[in-house]
Amino acid sequence: MEKFVGALGRTTIRRINRLTDLCALTCRLISIAVPFPRTGRMLIRRVIVEQLYFTAVEALPVIVPVALIIGVMMIVQFSQLSGQVDLGKIVVLLVLREIGPLITAIIVILRSATAVTIEMSYMNVLNEIEALEMAGIDPLNTLCLPRLLGITTAVVSLVLVFDLMAIIGGYVIVKGLTTLPVEGFFQQIAKGVVGADIAVGLLKSILFGVVITGTCLYHGLTPKDQITQVPIATSRAAVDCFFYCLVINIFISFIFYV
Repeated sequence: MEKFVGALGRTTIRRINRLTDLCALTCRLISIAVPFPRTGRMLIRRVIVEQLYFTAVEALPVIVPVALIIGVMMIVQFSQLSGQVDLGKIVVLLVLREIGPLITAIIVILRSATAVTIEMSYMNVLNEIEALEMAGIDPLNTLCLPRLLGITTAVVSLVLVFDLMAIIGGYVIVKGLTTLPVEGFFQQIAKGVVGADIAVGLLKSILFGVVITGTCLYHGLTPKDQITQVPIATSRAAVDCFFYCLVINIFISFIFYV
């Protein structure tokens, strides 16, 4: 019993320390981003654009089909299950508030977050980050900050694309290929959307982007001695990102709608 309690206590302390370190790194990056660095602006902007392209533009072939499939599936199922008056409201509740931000975050975690963790981990193992510090270059400015801004902006943009494709694209496909009663769908959407729904979707997108980036950078920057530790750090980063996004999603929904 004592061994179990001791192991549980050590695990709890280790996780609390990891969470506090993660929060400290994220807060440090945010404090750097608020007054945008004056030195190395061209390099930082270039890395931001490259991260945006990799995270947002190259993810469109994945986001668009997934959004269309989910939109069609929801409209088909709920048009048969509920009355026409409730269809638009149900789609708004599920897509804008919950499914859109969460599915987008999962796709970003699988595509970009793991890539960032691997990149930072290899730079850490090969002492490239230490070389930057010895050259007088702050890795937080040149490596971490552009990825924070790029991934967060990409997540917000992809959530917007996902919502539009799921609602508009799903309606167009259902209307063109089926005989389901979806007349007046957009009127019901307009009546169902309120300012809180847009605010919740935007807030979740921003927090998801910040948490995903901070978590991946933390696991990537954690000191490593061997390359074999890279896949372990990548796996932990993906799991932690998914868990933190779920917690944030539930917390925000609880604050706004309970």
